[in-house]
Amino acid sequence: MWRKRAVGWLIISFTVLCLLGGRLIQLQLVSTEHFTDREINLLESSVRQRSQEMVIDTGRGNFLDRNGRPLTHENIPVLILFPFLAKMDWDIEGVSEITGASEYSLRYSVENAKEPFAFGKPEPLQLTEEQMEKINALKIPGVFAVEKKYNLLESPAAQLIGITGENQNLVKERYPDKELSINTMVGITGMEKSFDEFLLPEGASKLVYHVDATGGPLFGINVKYVEPANPFYPVNIKTTLDYDLQMMAENLADQHAIKKGGIVLLDIETNTVLAMVSRPSVNNDNPFDKESGGAVNQMIKQQIMGSVFKTVVAAAAIDHGLDDPARQFDCSKKINGQPDPKYQHGMLNFNDSFARSCNNTFATVAKELKDIDSELLEDYAKRLSLTGPVSWQGDIYHFNDFMQLQDEEKGRVFLSEDAKKDRNFVSLTGIGQHEVRATPLAVANMMATIARGGQKDMVRVASEIEYKNSTSLLEFKEQKLDGETIAPYTAMKLQKLLREVVINEDGTGRWFKELPYEVAGKSGTAETGRIVGGKQLHNKWFAGYFPYKNPKYALVTVNLGVTEDTGGVNPLFADLVKGIYNFNHKGEVPPFGSADS
Repeated sequence: MWRKRAVGWLIISFTVLCLLGGRLIQLQLVSTEHFTDREINLLESSVRQRSQEMVIDTGRGNFLDRNGRPLTHENIPVLILFPFLAKMDWDIEGVSEITGASEYSLRYSVENAKEPFAFGKPEPLQLTEEQMEKINALKIPGVFAVEKKYNLLESPAAQLIGITGENQNLVKERYPDKELSINTMVGITGMEKSFDEFLLPEGASKLVYHVDATGGPLFGINVKYVEPANPFYPVNIKTTLDYDLQMMAENLADQHAIKKGGIVLLDIETNTVLAMVSRPSVNNDNPFDKESGGAVNQMIKQQIMGSVFKTVVAAAAIDHGLDDPARQFDCSKKINGQPDPKYQHGMLNFNDSFARSCNNTFATVAKELKDIDSELLEDYAKRLSLTGPVSWQGDIYHFNDFMQLQDEEKGRVFLSEDAKKDRNFVSLTGIGQHEVRATPLAVANMMATIARGGQKDMVRVASEIEYKNSTSLLEFKEQKLDGETIAPYTAMKLQKLLREVVINEDGTGRWFKELPYEVAGKSGTAETGRIVGGKQLHNKWFAGYFPYKNPKYALVTVNLGVTEDTGGVNPLFADLVKGIYNFNHKGEVPPFGSADS
């Protein structure tokens, strides 16, 4: 009997030993970098347990404005202290004398630290270059003066640049063939998402100190500086944004209380984004909250555009001879032929109808265009790049059809073939209602296309990708948008119509007459179909370009979901024009009324 029991215990013991051995093999040899379904990297975890480290730079790529100014981060010269200093006799007096910090605050900070830290709270103490040299000359183990990269809490163009985060599933989905830590930061939205593969870190730059179980030195008191093996990384994405213009636009959007909406400013010559503002602002604590998160870039989302669409109708009317200046339209009637109790403009010709945004005129012309060809409205929307997408895309490096703005939505004119042939739907479409949608970015590009005489280009938000040493990795060259465009003659007549909106004594843009730059553009007030507190909500637009005789800027301002008697964007548009004038003239007082100063 005892033999059977002994054999049984031996079998059990052997089985347990085999299981333990197998587990050790799994831990030590097989699953060292991908332990459990959580993909835990045991090697990294082991190193972390045996070391103290201060990350100087995570290694993820950065974003710069067009002049090379950082948009997402800043490098701050700081004093790094390691906790083991509490067990040493170090030259605290010398460090105090160089930095101006008291010996007490230095000693207290070290004694209460559990890991390396940048000295100073709540903001780190910023050192001068001379202070950095003097501190490092002391050669005190555990005391370093270095430039540490800090992410900006309030970064400009937050929605355009985008959001990053740790997402294990996203890492696996995007990069199944790459050996990446599950803690790798990836782009979730915006340009961070579009350029993510370029921005991935090659490794962090950090100061590392190896310790034993008690926190004491394992290999002496040497602190090692570790950096990626590739000296060309991390890369920088050089955007087309101008930091000063962007900040001016951000501040003006807030001053004019834009709760939902924003601004797009384009350089017409290069067709690049100089500034893009989206509201609501990003809530850093909960960016994806539907009510207040602000992660969505409203400037690349399709919006109801209202009378701005009359620009498209006008282009088609010009080419098909429906803009006869002798013809009169009854602008005291609504589009259904009933008297309009609100607008009593009387009989107007085509030009005055555009300037005063007469709905009946453009509903009538839209129906006449439908009778000629039911595809015309969609065709001209495409010619003016209104239905998008308009942002830069093409083949680069080893990417096919790379898109600078992956989240950009397309616009539309109709949703069904039947609607194109229905006179009531076409009437509403002619005034930018029913199913007409476009992104503010596409509207700005439409204005730039008209200003250039019909030349239709892709919109760039990045000009190139640079290596760490500022040499170029690749460039995003100017590219034409595919498809037909409007003729130069059509563009010229549209330019005059858009200018008439401002100079006509009853034009919807007459408030811009006295601006330092001559403005041409079109207003829009679109019904959204949403009722709040018994009041219809509207999207309010002004889209245009300036200076009129020598176009340099296309500008769109839009306020979304406001009541008819609130939230006008004309004052915002005007302040932006003034601000851009002052920016270009280095703070000179603008000579109001000048044509092309």
